[in-house]
Amino acid sequence: MSSLFEELEAREAAARVRVEELETELAGFVGQLEQSRKGLDRLRIARETVAEVMAEMSVGAGPVAEVADDDRTPSPYAGAERRVVGALSVPKWQAGMDASVLPRVYRDILEVATDAPGPARAEQVVPWIGLPAEVGKIEGTRAKLKRLVERRWLDEDDPGLFTPGRRRART
Repeated sequence: MSSLFEELEAREAAARVRVEELETELAGFVGQLEQSRKGLDRLRIARETVAEVMAEMSVGAGPVAEVADDDRTPSPYAGAERRVVGALSVPKWQAGMDASVLPRVYRDILEVATDAPGPARAEQVVPWIGLPAEVGKIEGTRAKLKRLVERRWLDEDDPGLFTPGRRRART
């Protein structure tokens, strides 16, 4: 039988090893926490910067088409020519506007929907615009089709069936 002091020394050594292990683990967590905080700060700053830029852009974004004395009519493209870097802007369709104001991928989708023999589904449009028929590509294309419907470039009379827009006013 070992002495009481030997038993206490053994327990103390085991506790010391466990404390060192926990301190090492804690140091790893502290490093991860700092890295996560830095990422959070970068995202917060990016969001605030984008909000500031968008607010500054919206100050002058209203339709400021002044009609001169010589009876010039404002361009149907007014407001559509401005592009935001890093974002796709799909202008709302107006009379006289053609697909050239749309970003390239939206023009392709619009062309496919226009050329389709009948209503087109997102899963049909994806291979026609040169994308692989994967769930992510189909859902992304479906979102773009819905955006084109919102902006009156396309119609969706039945859910998931997209046709060329009849250019009617929506309320």
